[in-house]
Amino acid sequence: MAVTIEIREARPDEYDEAGEVTALAYREFVRPNDPDWEEYIARIADVRGRAERTTILVAVERGRILGTATLELEGRVEPDDDPSLAPGEAHIRMLGVHPRARRRGIARGLMDACFDLARERGKTRMTLHTTQRMRAAQAMYEGLGFRRLADRTFPDGFVLLTYERAID
Repeated sequence: MAVTIEIREARPDEYDEAGEVTALAYREFVRPNDPDWEEYIARIADVRGRAERTTILVAVERGRILGTATLELEGRVEPDDDPSLAPGEAHIRMLGVHPRARRRGIARGLMDACFDLARERGKTRMTLHTTQRMRAAQAMYEGLGFRRLADRTFPDGFVLLTYERAID
């Protein structure tokens, strides 16, 4: 019997589990004694804290959350730190799949759902950031037709790779 993975908006009673899955997905990128990444892991686990400003999508199988994505359609996760969305822009944040559920197309399904929702809301381009450490994510984004834009470099030297793609 085939099991279907449902991708939909998270319910408030799922925020904690969604946060745990997202944090677990990013845990492999934390290097020892890296307080900035430890702080980031704690921030991405706080789904409830960003759910009022963004859309949280989850991939669910048999009642368990296997992956998540945060989609900025109108509001930003961190409105005081990030520039406002440009007209027509949607932005994907914190895409993560539980390590034991990888290589099953879950991330791709979440990406497709983000595009569908952004298209429904009249958005014309999708943007996202990733890091140099996240090579599998880079390959997926490039395979989905994203193109690189100028990197976003922070004062401490941390670099976010910037990608964009038209929503067709």
